[in-house]
Amino acid sequence: MARVNRAAPEQAPLAAVSGNPNVGKSTLVNALTGLKQHTGNWPGKTVETVEGLCTIGEEAIRLADLPGVYSLFAHSAEEEEARDFLCFGGAQAVLIVCDGTCLERSLNLALQCLEILPRAVVCVNLMDEAARKGIRFSLPALQEALGVPVVAASARSRRGLKETVHAVEQVLREAPASPLTVRYCPAIERAAAQLLPHLQGLPQPGPSARWLSLRLLEPEEDWTARLTAFCDVLPDSAAVRQAAGEARAELAAEGVSPAMLQDLLSSRLVAESERLARIACAEPPEGAFDRDRKLDRLFTSRATGIPVMLLLLLFLLWLTISGANAPSALLSALGEQAETGLAELFAHLGAPDWLTGAIVHGMFRVLAWVVSVMLPPMAIFFPLFTLLEDFGYLPRVAFNLDHLFQKAHTCGKQALTMCMGFGCNAVGVTGCRIIDSPRERVIASVTNAFVPCNGKFPTLIAILTLFFAGSAPGGIVPALLLTGVLLLGVGLTFLVSRLLSATVLRGLPSSFALELPPYRRPLVGQTIVRSMLNRTVFVLGRAAAVAAPAGLVIWLLANTQAGGESLIARCAAFLDPLGRAIGLDGEILFAFVLGTPANEIVAPILAMSYLAQGSLRELALPELHGLLLANGWNGVTAVCMVVFTLLHWPCATTLLTVYRETKSLKWTALAFVLPTACGMGICFVIAAAARLCGL
Repeated sequence: MARVNRAAPEQAPLAAVSGNPNVGKSTLVNALTGLKQHTGNWPGKTVETVEGLCTIGEEAIRLADLPGVYSLFAHSAEEEEARDFLCFGGAQAVLIVCDGTCLERSLNLALQCLEILPRAVVCVNLMDEAARKGIRFSLPALQEALGVPVVAASARSRRGLKETVHAVEQVLREAPASPLTVRYCPAIERAAAQLLPHLQGLPQPGPSARWLSLRLLEPEEDWTARLTAFCDVLPDSAAVRQAAGEARAELAAEGVSPAMLQDLLSSRLVAESERLARIACAEPPEGAFDRDRKLDRLFTSRATGIPVMLLLLLFLLWLTISGANAPSALLSALGEQAETGLAELFAHLGAPDWLTGAIVHGMFRVLAWVVSVMLPPMAIFFPLFTLLEDFGYLPRVAFNLDHLFQKAHTCGKQALTMCMGFGCNAVGVTGCRIIDSPRERVIASVTNAFVPCNGKFPTLIAILTLFFAGSAPGGIVPALLLTGVLLLGVGLTFLVSRLLSATVLRGLPSSFALELPPYRRPLVGQTIVRSMLNRTVFVLGRAAAVAAPAGLVIWLLANTQAGGESLIARCAAFLDPLGRAIGLDGEILFAFVLGTPANEIVAPILAMSYLAQGSLRELALPELHGLLLANGWNGVTAVCMVVFTLLHWPCATTLLTVYRETKSLKWTALAFVLPTACGMGICFVIAAAARLCGL
């Protein structure tokens, strides 16, 4: 399903933008259209089709950024989405983005695109990186060989953009070109030729007759739903299907089975790509990739890969913890001043106390708390994470963890979705689209909440600092402890994924091609701005949207009396036996229940419950420590609180995202139950062991 930029008029011509993963395709589309897609230096970033508007003087062109794929033979959801859009999505031309540092691989996809749409432009991107590696091109020779315009670009530095868009505009205006036609083995060519007379006058825009003749040679059960629907509306669909059946029978008689057909097509495309690459560019000089190989020996070797990964994680957490304290305190003070001013305004307007309480001390206070707690760590963590992403490190994380995920019978790409989950579990669940296998995609989605999102960090950091860090300066002890907590979540992800693979989601792990992209120097300023807009502000806005209504509900529960007690106190009393059994108490459990809309508000709800106040209250760490001790907390309670903060049901946004991605209440319920059951089980064991030891 395409996501469309509302500024794009429907009457403007449509050009699809296709390319391998990690060739700068989305960066190019962003630069040409002004869209704000998140881009990154790792494969699988674009997981849906996004459409934007590119203007040339008074003319306009719609550009549809397709998922990055290596082939159009539709082995995965991304390949099917890209191929079907090129064929049946109304595209009148295709802009094929190639990687200048690895042109041969990109040309394989380019040849497949040319079979579908003769109106095409080939854009050789990343020319700046190719130049640094000493790779020299003869693009006019490539243009002559392909029979379509070929342009050079460096999208990140905005070079070659005008030439690219003018080339697209020109091919849309002119009659279709006659691009290079790849010739396959005689048996396939004869079979395809039998079908061509039945495929004259195909509806346009749409696939070429030659491409369709080759696809019809595949068994009907391998056709995509949109290809089947397209064939059904052809003027003489019955004759087409009969001719296709006869052609397949003749192929089989000549020894070409359905399994061999795709191999023969693929091998011919690979050979032609190699020939074109030799025409277009010289061999890179010796040592062109030495720097990447040296860094890979550090980041991906068995001896140093995992330790370096853990040290980087520790460094990120230390910077986040140390750097977030002062801005968080400043935002909290500003929020208190704003709340006081707002309360005075309500009093001046003569608003009743209940309205002031509900709006100011309920909705606004929760909103201010979420902003002060979430914004500083996100403003530090997300840009740092994005810099690592742009540098090209995240695929190395997936490489290091792939063997562990294979042992869990899942996909190594799950490591990438776990990394997204550290920022926001809902984003991590959405990112699971990059996993080809539906079974493994569900496993990654329902276990993503085992890694803590940004909203859980403040509670984890506060408890670890108050009860376990002592007076250690600099935030290094909380960072070490938090790293251990994160590793617990990652370890449980492996364990639960393996259990799911052995039970309700049985199956062998699928293989996948993981591209290790070249290391790139991040554009620091652009990365920080993009991260703040695309990630920090987006996630903060989504949290704020649920935090304000949650504040109203919390205020109502705290200020509605039943039998001489507030509803929040009665609910906490009801949950107290269960809470005590797992080393917590009823107030803690009910704080987690009320914190379902946003994990950030669990701690202030708990403080409000202990203080028996009618509204949330923020406490300084020493005050909070004293309040917790006064309500019976000890080391065991703190350990159970850390475990349950890490392992409990996902927030409402994440659960809604799981449902949207899986279209299944069953898997959404499983995403709720799995971390909760693990958290309660571990807490019960800890509490029982402590009671046996007399603690």
